[in-house]
Amino acid sequence: MESQRLKKVNSVLQKDLGELLDAFARDHFRGTLVSVSEVRVAPDLSYAKVFVSVFPTGNQGVIMKQITDSTGHLRHQLGQRIRNQMRVVPDLDFRLDTTLDERDEIDRLLKGEGDNPFK
Repeated sequence: MESQRLKKVNSVLQKDLGELLDAFARDHFRGTLVSVSEVRVAPDLSYAKVFVSVFPTGNQGVIMKQITDSTGHLRHQLGQRIRNQMRVVPDLDFRLDTTLDERDEIDRLLKGEGDNPFK
């Protein structure tokens, strides 16, 4: 069960990282939407998994590589934003959020399109 403090930290990090990644995408990848769908911070606030959604999905690999290569810079920028709220900026682990792709695949299979493994 998450404490109120962890929920608040997750929310603050999601908002600030979302804004940072939006600006990052505008600078590096025109016409691409990058958003933070979820942040999960460790109870000791030292580590955060950041789940990122990328649209259109065609160049997700390239964009995620660029984001992970820029983790140090993004962490520094995040630290500048949250320095009055948190003493330590957590280590960031960016991961591609595939839940929307999985949901679309399930919908497609349920509609009878493609190979249904249950037939």
